[in-house]
Amino acid sequence: MPLPDSPILQAIHARRSIRHFLAAPVSRDLILTALEAASWAPSGLNNQPWRFALIWDKPTQEALAGLTRYSHILNSAAVLIAVFLDKEHSYDYTKDCQAVGACLQNLLLALHSLDLGAVWIGEILKNKPRVLEILELPQHLELMAIVAVGLPASQSQKSHRLPLAELILLEK
Repeated sequence: MPLPDSPILQAIHARRSIRHFLAAPVSRDLILTALEAASWAPSGLNNQPWRFALIWDKPTQEALAGLTRYSHILNSAAVLIAVFLDKEHSYDYTKDCQAVGACLQNLLLALHSLDLGAVWIGEILKNKPRVLEILELPQHLELMAIVAVGLPASQSQKSHRLPLAELILLEK
């Protein structure tokens, strides 16, 4: 099916998880621009339960990298963005987790639109308490993901999706 001429649909289809980065810095202003876009995700009661930690410091990145089998990705990123659910600003856990997921998608699309590469690391969630310790953050924050960001070493990643006929369960 041909894609309509829509910048949003084009970005959704073009964005890929980037796992290899150039050894180059990334502008803080670009990261803040992407975070601003992330913060415009929908949330129930507009409670905006997401919180961010920006990790530029290499020793801290290395400490976090030791908590995941994807250490090479975290170690090569210019910046790590830890995304948390602030349980003190939560009114429904499931809905707020969904809101943080929408925030993450906005973040990934914004980074892509700024010509930055990024990948959402979820495997580190098995070490949520340790991440809080390393970052010296309070217990009311629950780690939802770490996003590794940098200048892409390559943008030739391919992907595929299941046909819609396999995904639509019911249509009445």
